[in-house]
Amino acid sequence: MFGLGTTELVIIGAIIFVIFGAKRIPEIGKGLGGALKEFRSIKKEINDDDVSEESINTKQVESPKEDSFEKKVAGKIVNQVPVVKKANQIKDTVDQVKKVIS
Repeated sequence: MFGLGTTELVIIGAIIFVIFGAKRIPEIGKGLGGALKEFRSIKKEINDDDVSEESINTKQVESPKEDSFEKKVAGKIVNQVPVVKKANQIKDTVDQVKKVIS
């Protein structure tokens, strides 16, 4: 696995355990797993959309799909990763306070 032996993997695991702690590791794993699941489902949706668009409009010039794909992936990742989700909630709260102050 990437040229890493058992000893290297154990050391990496121990460092991650020390940095994040026992309570945060399951949250991080859950967030990353959910993000990967959403990434796969978005990829499948985009592939299905491409196939259906090609069958409907074969003569139409295709527009770049990267922008919509990147926006969908970014939106899903933001909603899945706990740290990013918390940061967005804090940002929204700050924006609301700024509106009240103004």
